[in-house]
Amino acid sequence: MASSSSSVEMDPDVARRLFEEGATLVLLGVPQGTEFGIDCRSWQVGPRFRGVKMIPPGLHFIHYSSVNSPRCGGEIGPKTGLFLTLKPKEVVLGNWDPKEEDLDFSASKNEEEVSRVRATLRELDPHLGPYPYEVMRKWVSLTDRLSEEVASSLQPLSGRICAFADVVPENEYRHTKDRAEQPRNDTACQSMREGLDRLPRMKQREGTEVRFSKIPKKTYPDGATPAQITQCSMDLSYALETVLEKNHKQQPLNLLGELQFAFVCFLIGNMYEGFEHWKSLLTLLCRSEEAMQKRKELYLGLIAVLYHQLGEIPPDFFVDIVSQNNFLTSTLQDFFQFASGPCVDGTLRKRAEKFKAHLTKKFRWDFDADLDDCAPVVVELPEGVTVD
Repeated sequence: MASSSSSVEMDPDVARRLFEEGATLVLLGVPQGTEFGIDCRSWQVGPRFRGVKMIPPGLHFIHYSSVNSPRCGGEIGPKTGLFLTLKPKEVVLGNWDPKEEDLDFSASKNEEEVSRVRATLRELDPHLGPYPYEVMRKWVSLTDRLSEEVASSLQPLSGRICAFADVVPENEYRHTKDRAEQPRNDTACQSMREGLDRLPRMKQREGTEVRFSKIPKKTYPDGATPAQITQCSMDLSYALETVLEKNHKQQPLNLLGELQFAFVCFLIGNMYEGFEHWKSLLTLLCRSEEAMQKRKELYLGLIAVLYHQLGEIPPDFFVDIVSQNNFLTSTLQDFFQFASGPCVDGTLRKRAEKFKAHLTKKFRWDFDADLDDCAPVVVELPEGVTVD
């Protein structure tokens, strides 16, 4: 395997322990040139590649992209990934499916086949690349709140996380009569709207959706007065509690695991939906003043999670090209303002102050400028509700 980054020497004791207790990923038939990665490291597969050995037990993210042959331009396909939890000394077997351009792990369920491969590990060893242990610390820092249970509940039923959504038409129009009733595409469009209306309506193929928590569009309870609606639009605690109640009732801190799952999907898996969900969760958490006063552990955990995540992203990544507005600074501005309130736990308040100072020094972000405290909040009232 040709590494995409330089490696470092592994401590002999660590190497010995991983050799004895580490898991092995045996991958057969992966075409030369395929981009393959595990956690925060990727390689271009060579002709002798048969998998990865000495993998620390625990949760890992496997990702790969098929590549066209040089004769066909050598373009790299969209990335596919999946979370796998590996046990000590476990052997996971995957076979490359050339038709689907995907790894098929069904052979891992065949104990006889796995036993056969395990018996040949000594012969396979020269063809197995060692796990890039130098990225282990970073990987753990990005996923320490993400449990196997949470990852399994969020991963698509198909078992694959794809950079590009797999979409199909909402209506298949299998019969000629049905197709004849649809807008024709052989005449020029008179407007952009007409062109958009002619396009078939698409939906994501069932089973391929990442099962993220649904963020409620309505941020206030039924029967709320106009004053309550305004309050719930400025303080998103009601919406946050709704998400926790529906998705993480038994273990609210698992919401931080979902935040890490979304971040890995976009940072490593190149999935834009992961980025959008990460932003939505962050907005929900940072703009929930009442929840911040009640859920100390959740917010102490949030600061730790963000500390490691923001170290992986260029400081100007979140700047809107059109408005030059930085999503992250404006969102964290609300967080730091709420965290400095008198009703917030003292430990959380001090931790937030240190985090603010760290970000100000590292990224030179100004969280005290243009707070717009008096800016009006525009809210949509339910039908039938009026303000006197």
